[in-house]
Amino acid sequence: MKKLVLLFYSLFFLTLTFSQDKKDAFKGGESLRFKMSYSGFLRAGTAVLEVKETALNGKKVFHTIGTGWTSGMIKWFFEVDDVYESYFDKDTIKPYLFKRKIDEGGYLKHRITSFNYKAKTAYVQDFTTQQDTSIAFNNVQDMLSSFYYLRTVDTKGLKKGDEIKLDMFLDSQVYPFKLLFLGREVLKTKFGKVNSLVFIPLVQSGRIFEAEESVKIWITDDANKIPIKMTASLAVGSLRAELEAYKGLANPFGEL
Repeated sequence: MKKLVLLFYSLFFLTLTFSQDKKDAFKGGESLRFKMSYSGFLRAGTAVLEVKETALNGKKVFHTIGTGWTSGMIKWFFEVDDVYESYFDKDTIKPYLFKRKIDEGGYLKHRITSFNYKAKTAYVQDFTTQQDTSIAFNNVQDMLSSFYYLRTVDTKGLKKGDEIKLDMFLDSQVYPFKLLFLGREVLKTKFGKVNSLVFIPLVQSGRIFEAEESVKIWITDDANKIPIKMTASLAVGSLRAELEAYKGLANPFGEL
């Protein structure tokens, strides 16, 4: 269960959306709340993504915070309390600082990563192991800045089978990541019928997920490009995340 929750929350936070122009896709004050459920009926937890404008070392940046926690019956035997933070450039979306502090059933991790673009080196402070590391990088996104970076991708010309790629820095490593575009779909939601873009993140099979293409993500096909649904088939049961509430969107919800 520990690996299951870690993978699902991590995957949920790192990959979800696209747009044509970041200034039109999101703004400071945006907040997205998601309901997590197991096997379609048992509430497993909640995830929240928020972004605000601030300053870091004299630079204007966006500060985004992602939190996730278990609830209900799931919390009785496995409690999760995760916090992710990213400070990234308002214009280039380059990450400057990434914070990760998680507690998942006693599995603890507390790291802060600083990105030095002149030296092209990421300095990772690990407060759990009391070890610091310097890692070379080139054109990477952190776990949360990936979410907003992908919202700058133009999706109008996407065709079935197209892939969106990026390199993500996480846990002192650079991971190549890609999403496979499946097509467009009208999705029934609590907000009504919503035009959506459907993607599959290509993940390793054989451990948690049933197959490489067992995770599916629906993104609103509007100017906001926000995740509205995510499903994952597991070796035992399934997980689902659905948009539960939103506020502070840069554009009217559902309008192209």
